[in-house]
Amino acid sequence: MNPEDLLNEDGDDKKKQSPLVSLEVDLKFFSESIREVAVEIMVEGLSAYPIFIAHQHDVKLGEVILDRNELNSEWSVHASTLEEFIEKGVIKKELKQRFIDSFKNPHDFMCVFAIVPEGANFIFFPYSKE
Repeated sequence: MNPEDLLNEDGDDKKKQSPLVSLEVDLKFFSESIREVAVEIMVEGLSAYPIFIAHQHDVKLGEVILDRNELNSEWSVHASTLEEFIEKGVIKKELKQRFIDSFKNPHDFMCVFAIVPEGANFIFFPYSKE
């Protein structure tokens, strides 16, 4: 890296691209695979609330379904459930109903817990219509 890259002295006001842009690309690309896992979680009675964890580092939550190293993608995705999030303390028991009330139709939207260096948050991302 050049010193001018650090100081942005080349006069170019390039802003660092949000990691969520690459997440959107990966979620669109893997949409059908993620939907299949969500349906499987619901059909098997594991949970009515599938949650997918998207990350770029090591996470000990859920089961790996898409490994970024194996798939040459930007993000890894794990499958989990509301029940595991409560069990592990990610969602407090007393906030369970609020989470359920805000949960979108899991046949139309994937619930993604996106973990970035700045923190983590839930995103409801629509499945591709293709």
